Amino acid sequence: MMATAQQDHTGFKLPASDIRRGVFLPKYYDPGITARLEALKATHGLVTVGELMAKKHLEVSTGNEIGKMAYGTGTIPFIRTSDVSNWELKTDAKQGVSDGIYSEYGPGQDVRAGDIFFVRDGTYLIGQVALVTDSDLPLLYQSHILKFRVMDDSPLSAFLLMACLSATVVKQQIRSKQFTADIIDTLGDRYKELALPVPKNRRLASRITGEVKDLTEERARLRDSIRKIPHLVQGDIRSFDEDVPDQALPEIVEHGNAGFVHSLSAIRNAVFIPKYYAPQIDADLAALKGTHKLVRLADLCMGGESAILSWQTGIEIGKMAYGTGNIPFVRTSDMSNWELKGDPKQCVSEEIYADNRQDVRAGDIFVVRDGTYLVGTSCILTAKDTEILYCGGLYKLRVEKPKELDPYLLLALLNAPIVRRQMRAKQFTRDIIDTLGKRLFEVLLPVPKDTGLRARVAKEAREVIETRAKLRDRIKKIAIQVEEPGTSGSVRHRRSG
Repeated sequence: MMATAQQDHTGFKLPASDIRRGVFLPKYYDPGITARLEALKATHGLVTVGELMAKKHLEVSTGNEIGKMAYGTGTIPFIRTSDVSNWELKTDAKQGVSDGIYSEYGPGQDVRAGDIFFVRDGTYLIGQVALVTDSDLPLLYQSHILKFRVMDDSPLSAFLLMACLSATVVKQQIRSKQFTADIIDTLGDRYKELALPVPKNRRLASRITGEVKDLTEERARLRDSIRKIPHLVQGDIRSFDEDVPDQALPEIVEHGNAGFVHSLSAIRNAVFIPKYYAPQIDADLAALKGTHKLVRLADLCMGGESAILSWQTGIEIGKMAYGTGNIPFVRTSDMSNWELKGDPKQCVSEEIYADNRQDVRAGDIFVVRDGTYLVGTSCILTAKDTEILYCGGLYKLRVEKPKELDPYLLLALLNAPIVRRQMRAKQFTRDIIDTLGKRLFEVLLPVPKDTGLRARVAKEAREVIETRAKLRDRIKKIAIQVEEPGTSGSVRHRRSG
């Protein structure tokens, strides 16, 4: 079916003989997508995922649902749909499982470096992809995710497949083929129908392949630094060459406590929830006093105009504003690995942005206040992230006196394991979600007494984040270049000495 001037997404005719698979949803037959794919035939070879599978060039499998009782039993990541972002996996997956659970499901899942995770079920996350690296392993993944494994004899490499899956015309196909199933959307097996635009120009295809390889490897290397920076600032390790010791327990583990005695006179803020007074957290904070100064976040906000830190919360613009334009409306799930996602879930119009403009600057830090497992997640904004709106579930922290506290040091401190554990202890259920509320400002930050270490952590965090931000922005350009050759030049990023 070819689109004409009278045939577009606002209305079109379709012969009954063209109905496929008993699907009567108009968006499934969007003539704009059909016309775009037809136009691409001159410069691209169109191959469907199903055809790659039929020719044994691509192997596809799904994960498992391991049950909520397995959550928090260990440190092996259980990857869920929200853990896939910006072509990579989050460093702090929402859930961790035990070695025993991994041994039960791991062999069957058989995840290897070079595999691609593709989100099949959800809503706005459908179509997100991530390349699994050696540092991501071992892991398990849920059934809402497809695992793509490119075979050795495939004409399409995993890197080129990543780029093709991110092309605009493929994203449009995904939206047209995802239907509501119960309370979430799903692609079902319709992912096999996705037509991938593979450039016929071999030099272009090779260049894209090489650039995606360089980009993903460099971002993975820098992501490993993000994993270690919080342990460096806390003193668990002294250099990036060291492995994080086993006793430096990840924040994803639900440690629990068998029981303890707490005097009535020590009750604070009328809070009677046991985890709020977790004695092990107090003991671990006390153990840091020799090497760190424990600074309450609230104390940094005191002093009026002379305060080191200021804070604000976001706004709620209403669902009717969603999808009205291209200005990102940042929500709690739009942060990953200390940065904003390259493709936020919701965007709004210029008019809505102008009417609700918020004071946002490079160097501001977002901290998730409301949610569940996302509470405490944080990121820092770069110069390219400032034309945005942000939701009420976020705190915006701004360092007003950077000579006294580097914002990148603050970001590292907010992600120190002892700080994330405090946040977990202070988040309580309100209605149907958890919230930190203003209890965030009760958190004690372990600021190293060693000025050299403070400067080193801030410098490393800044360099890592700024480099990764440039590479994140390049992901968008590569996805466009796959479909529209010549729209942007090739930029190589090699690991520096």
